[in-house]
Amino acid sequence: MAPWWLSCSTAAFLLLVHIGLVVTQSCLGGGVPGIPGTHGPNGNNGPKGARGDPGEAAQPFRGHKGSTGLPGPPGRPGLKGDMGLRGHPGTPGSPGQKGSPFNPFNQQKSFFSHKRVIPQAPQVDTDIHFDSEILDLGDRFKGESMTEGKFTCVIAGIYFFSYHLSAKSRVCLKLMKGSESGLTMCDSSEGFLVTSGSAVLELRAGETVSLQTTRYNNIVTSQSSTSHTFTGFLVSPTE
Repeated sequence: MAPWWLSCSTAAFLLLVHIGLVVTQSCLGGGVPGIPGTHGPNGNNGPKGARGDPGEAAQPFRGHKGSTGLPGPPGRPGLKGDMGLRGHPGTPGSPGQKGSPFNPFNQQKSFFSHKRVIPQAPQVDTDIHFDSEILDLGDRFKGESMTEGKFTCVIAGIYFFSYHLSAKSRVCLKLMKGSESGLTMCDSSEGFLVTSGSAVLELRAGETVSLQTTRYNNIVTSQSSTSHTFTGFLVSPTE
């Protein structure tokens, strides 16, 4: 492959020779110039040039911070994680204040336990009159009194009540809370029987509890052979 400058020099020389021949022919009275020839083929690529100097490094440019976008919708709950390690024991708390010594005589108490000594049979749907205390425990442990067969609550709380009565053939009794029947209990037998029942009731101060007979009863009235009792006591105050 010839250098590009040699190709160019050769082409220029041939062009000058051609022009000279034309001028000579014109002067000598020769023929007209011929038709120019076609362009020759492109020359071959020259050698690769040397690498240029590196350009200056571009300066980084950071734009202004954009405005905060709208919050996206909440994602789905993730899976439950593993149980963590057990933590260290906490610091022990300070000791509490010393309590007062327990004295059972300072506790609220309310109770009664009476028996019936009246020989007449009680009237139907009327409070049974238990007119005598079973034990005389003195003023320090004196029980509550009953008026016409009614126990009147003084200390609001939860109370336990029970009774025992002797009858013949059958008996039905009502445990009354005020003017309402808390529950009715019946028993029957071919001969004599001793029936009993119990219940736990919540009472407010001023409410009454009593025991009444129904028309289905044959209570024994002979005090020489039997006794009828009615007992109640405070389990826990509520005020």
